[in-house]
Amino acid sequence: MTEIKGWHVFAAFATAFGVIIAVNVTLAVNAVRTFPGLEVRNSYVASQIFDENRAAQLALDWDVDAELHGDELRLSVTRDGQTVAPRIEEATFGRATSVAWDQRPEFVFDGRVYRAAVMAGRGNWNLRLRARADDGTLFQQRIVVRVIQ
Repeated sequence: MTEIKGWHVFAAFATAFGVIIAVNVTLAVNAVRTFPGLEVRNSYVASQIFDENRAAQLALDWDVDAELHGDELRLSVTRDGQTVAPRIEEATFGRATSVAWDQRPEFVFDGRVYRAAVMAGRGNWNLRLRARADDGTLFQQRIVVRVIQ
């Protein structure tokens, strides 16, 4: 059996702390690199009208559903079982945890649902949607997309 000397202890501690520091730096870099950015420019100003906007959006009484069928994204908007066709101002389809896969689907309304071609696969997908009702009410929501195989 070899004798443990001071440099053995130093090497063990240096290696252990080196691994810890390397992992922390890697996680921090990935967290900053995949951060999508600010949602609003000034959160205080946005909070002043949040309740008003939320009440207007809830008054629309829309049921919004998004499904992924292969590489086709289908978005349905209904109210009391009747199809609603709002004007889609902005839509971002992507992973829940990273903006690297974000896509801007070009929806086409077929009279019942909106359809768009996307590049997707298995996993957790979200649709961040901004749509405007006929009366001008803004509807914005993050929708978890159901993957249909």
